[in-house]
Amino acid sequence: MAEPVYRRVVVKLSGEYLAGPHAFGIDQPTVDRIAGDLIAAQQLGVEIAVVVGGGNMVRGVSAQGVSRTTGDTMGMLATIMNCLALEAAIERKGTPAKALSAFVMPEICELFTRAAAHKHLAEGRILLLGGGTGNPFFTTDTTAVLRAAEINAQAVLKATNVDGVYSADPKQDPAAQRFDRLTHSQAIEGGYKVMDATAFALARETSLPIIVFSIAEPGSIGAMLQGAGRGTIVAG
Repeated sequence: MAEPVYRRVVVKLSGEYLAGPHAFGIDQPTVDRIAGDLIAAQQLGVEIAVVVGGGNMVRGVSAQGVSRTTGDTMGMLATIMNCLALEAAIERKGTPAKALSAFVMPEICELFTRAAAHKHLAEGRILLLGGGTGNPFFTTDTTAVLRAAEINAQAVLKATNVDGVYSADPKQDPAAQRFDRLTHSQAIEGGYKVMDATAFALARETSLPIIVFSIAEPGSIGAMLQGAGRGTIVAG
């Protein structure tokens, strides 16, 4: 078995993916499968923290009848629900997990601090980091890079529905080119939609590589950690 390339990572999961075949909500078989993949990745000897979106519940920018600030807050609360679902699924499989929130909500989960994150990782828990940055106008992509920098992670693994960064949407353009490697600056200048420009800019500033890959295949997280998976590395 190949040694993992990284020893501490943040995995960024799309909230929409947790809905599975449905348009909305949480699909339990999908959550259970992802929980199993996260556990298998941890068993390679990697410390795992997860940032998950909230698009399966609500998308802040499209919430009707509320301001952008209120809509973003609703989206951040949705991410906490997703973290609690993943925490429960991981623990049902016998692996300790801990949800940490950007918001103070002691009856629900512990507040995220760097000290708390380091403690729980050292004690062998998979972290689920909810609540975004705790501020509106920032995506969970940016949250993933921010949290990775804060906890001294070595990379961000961006789990998507496609196997890397393409020059165009490969579902709409059969001539779209897949990149094996890009610099942060190339990703920003190319306007590739796989992550927002703020996330790429923060990753460039903090020298964090971002690995974009498809979560559709079971075991893909572990494969990327071992350098065997198919994806795009955004670094340098």
